[in-house]
Amino acid sequence: MKIKQPQPFTFEAGKRAVLLLHGFTGHSADVRMLGRYLQKKGYTSHAPIYKGHGAPPEEILKYTPKDWWQDVQEALQHLKDLGHEEVAVVGLSLGGVFSLKLGYSEAVKAVVPMCAPMFFDNEEQLKQGFKQFAKEYKQLEEKSEEQIEQEMEALLVNSTETFTELKNLINTVNKNVDMIYAPTMVVQARKDQMINTDSAPYIYEHVEADLKHIKWYEESGHVITLDKEKEKLHEDVYNFLESLDWSVE
Repeated sequence: MKIKQPQPFTFEAGKRAVLLLHGFTGHSADVRMLGRYLQKKGYTSHAPIYKGHGAPPEEILKYTPKDWWQDVQEALQHLKDLGHEEVAVVGLSLGGVFSLKLGYSEAVKAVVPMCAPMFFDNEEQLKQGFKQFAKEYKQLEEKSEEQIEQEMEALLVNSTETFTELKNLINTVNKNVDMIYAPTMVVQARKDQMINTDSAPYIYEHVEADLKHIKWYEESGHVITLDKEKEKLHEDVYNFLESLDWSVE
């Protein structure tokens, strides 16, 4: 069975722009509904797909977070090339970590990290999540259980560098969160079993923004953008964006 590959998207609307960033093993579909919602509200949004993502799991391991950070920077530049001088950044999980990194390394309008890890104490959960993603992808490819098992073993052997680089990225961003002065809305799902939920208050307490909020979603899991409180999340993100002092209408 041939699996349709997801694509990046740009939903054009008004002059205010939002960069939407997906998580590790995810792709643009994870933030697509949020992008469509914001488009209806007059915001232009763009979501890249990091190298190797939205493809067979072996492809992800050909790259590291340094490559994906380059993708994020190019995505921000894409919005600027379209004429958007003010860009807010909304990121899920790894995308949330990248949103924070942009918050202290680039001039962005605001950052919204969603279920973003600040402590690399979840390597086992990450590996389990990667294994689950890989297994489901291979099942869609209609491979035999025996072949899947063999390929999964090889995958985990080859994943060491990727997880080491993820650890380095998270630790680096953790140390620099107090360099963020852009308005910040921290989003965290209460039922998140992928990351340490202490990450959310850590971010909230350490960012130096004058305007900052923390929002908990009691009924949601890690991929909060696709969970049962997604409509509330859409409204909250929009209201936060509306509270900013944009120079463009």
